[in-house]
Amino acid sequence: MADTLRILIGCETSGVMRRAFACRGHDVWSCDLLPAEDRSNRHIVGDVRDHLADGWDLLIVAHPPCTRLCNSGVRWLHEPSKRLPETYAAAEREAYLRMSREERLAFLWADLDRGAALFAACWQAPVPRVAVENPVMNPHARARLPADLPRPQTVQPWWFGEPFFKATSFYLRGLPRLAATNRLTPPRPGTPEHKRWSAVHRASPGPDRWKFRSRTFEGVAEACADQWGGWAEGGVAACG
Repeated sequence: MADTLRILIGCETSGVMRRAFACRGHDVWSCDLLPAEDRSNRHIVGDVRDHLADGWDLLIVAHPPCTRLCNSGVRWLHEPSKRLPETYAAAEREAYLRMSREERLAFLWADLDRGAALFAACWQAPVPRVAVENPVMNPHARARLPADLPRPQTVQPWWFGEPFFKATSFYLRGLPRLAATNRLTPPRPGTPEHKRWSAVHRASPGPDRWKFRSRTFEGVAEACADQWGGWAEGGVAACG
């Protein structure tokens, strides 16, 4: 029988990835600054960097803060937005509103540095197998990250039977690239079905928008648990 892996899922509150690996018998914990949505007792509330050296076999960083790292938000580094999204604390959002343009730019560039530092710490963690998720990254972020960072593998939920568009890039160390398990055929642009598949990108503004947009799709989590958990064990664990 294959050995159980000790797994840390960093920057996750939904528990989707944690539950997928737990279902296959692994000793898995999630960690985030916020409590777990499912109130699991296998969730650590705190900074993931404080727990990277706790003897894990596999580290998956599901949703590191990526607002400044991703390519879609690079424009705000040159002309700052008028307000911060709901992912920031209320005090930060209020202080930002009172800042001058120059102060906002300084804040956003410092935020980029903080995000890059967290990403680098996770990538360089003393763990033999690492996967760090991030959207398509902008060149300013890439310049702040370790030189040995490989090209990511970018996957879509529809590779794994989920009818949605959401490009997700995994930076992998000691792990194989994910193989599609149930590749769907995307609908034609402009059709009602295409709009439904674009629900993540078309999500209405609101306090919970960030949760919906950052949530791991279950099909992706199942593929990670089967392929990375099974590969690291030397076999594939099944889960009903």
